[in-house]
Amino acid sequence: MSDVVWALTLCLAAVAALLVLRRRTPVAFWWLVGFPIVALRVLATYRATMDACGLTVPASAVRRATARLVGREAAPVPPHRSLPRPTGAGLVMKLRMATGQAPEDFFASADRLRHAWAAHAVHTRPTRPGWLELRLIGWDVLADVRRPRRKPDGCGLLSLPLALRDDGRWHVRGFRTVPHELIFGATQSGKSVYLRNLLCGLARQPVVLVGIDCKWGVELAPFAPRLSALADTPDRANALLDALLDEMEARFRLIGMTSVLGVDAVLTSDVWGLPDSDRPVPVVVVVDEVAELFLAANRDDEKRRDAMVTKLIRMAQLGRAAGIYLEVCGQRFGSELGKGATMLRAQLSGRVCHRVNDESSANMALADISAEAALAATAIPADLPGVAIVGDASGGWSRARSPHLTLDDAAAVCRATSGLVPELPRLDAFRPAASTVAVEAVPPHGARRPTGDRLAHPLPTVGVTASRHVPTPPMPRTGREPHRCAPTSPASIP
Repeated sequence: MSDVVWALTLCLAAVAALLVLRRRTPVAFWWLVGFPIVALRVLATYRATMDACGLTVPASAVRRATARLVGREAAPVPPHRSLPRPTGAGLVMKLRMATGQAPEDFFASADRLRHAWAAHAVHTRPTRPGWLELRLIGWDVLADVRRPRRKPDGCGLLSLPLALRDDGRWHVRGFRTVPHELIFGATQSGKSVYLRNLLCGLARQPVVLVGIDCKWGVELAPFAPRLSALADTPDRANALLDALLDEMEARFRLIGMTSVLGVDAVLTSDVWGLPDSDRPVPVVVVVDEVAELFLAANRDDEKRRDAMVTKLIRMAQLGRAAGIYLEVCGQRFGSELGKGATMLRAQLSGRVCHRVNDESSANMALADISAEAALAATAIPADLPGVAIVGDASGGWSRARSPHLTLDDAAAVCRATSGLVPELPRLDAFRPAASTVAVEAVPPHGARRPTGDRLAHPLPTVGVTASRHVPTPPMPRTGREPHRCAPTSPASIP
């Protein structure tokens, strides 16, 4: 009897350990338990499953004749397959399509294959003519996304793994492949987390980072130590775009000069063909809440808006060759913003659409890529922030999620990499300088009023970003009114 009790105890302990392993480290559980079970299930039921899903073809004439000789009926032939190969999130098989089959047949049967093999998802994609890659996912990889321990293939300068796709592979943001990108999403959809991962990845590389945040810099101010320029009002944004256009024109002159230096001159049409010693450093311009650039209250604002939009369109059309790239964020980006909005949006070939509030917003971001992608964006639940539909101009799209990164961690990375800020003289006038001052807020209506020169509820000290070339004078104290820090220049952030 005691042996039976011990055996049951060991079995229960083993089951409990496996459940804990599955919850804490799903990758280890998949390699130890999940992959052997699923691989055996796939191998044992492959022919029957393919036949039930309509993915088989009639046997050849030779096979039918051989079957008649032995008194049998020739069974339908499934696609030839390779042995299942394990991955960190599932398994992969290569399929050789039979005559008359097309990749669309397997796309339509992906959901049936998922249920037949008890998998979380099944993805297929063509690799070369006649061949498919079938990728089976063992569990929901988007439930808990963590940064990869090693960089995926293809990562390097201006190539960053930013989000994990639902097929287990990483979405790599390659600026040289897709120079400009539009990041869409409603409030609390995870748009800021995606942007933090992007800025932290670029902060570790020799790249000029330029920020345009017309919400007085509240989103991009924590990254000020690593930014080469920061514009926090429309007026400063307009001046900053002028400086960027001057830099772009100077780079085009540099590219043109290399073709007239002699017979041995380097012939190139962009900065990446220049020698390393002459190549200018790449520039990434991050525009947060692009709708603020389009808003206008009077005729002067309309003139400034038209000028800024024209400059952004020129930069989007010509900036790739000069090594200048755009990363534009917003909640809506339609024709209702004003003249030039749709023209600018058409130049942003990369698309990342987080959860949106209506179908029209999803169509603004993804309808010109794929109607199915726009429909998938409207189905993103609100309790999964960071999940987005990632697409490009080629028509491909997938669901992805960025690893969570707090604002404090992102700001710490920018402070640690502040020594990597490249020198770009044209942007020195817009270089933010981080200074720490004591900020005391006005008490809300109904709160206890301060007495004397001290607040009744003192606030902690926070950092304020101010421009180097516009000093902030101290505010005088009058009577018994509490001291309040107020901005005296567009570059000051209260």
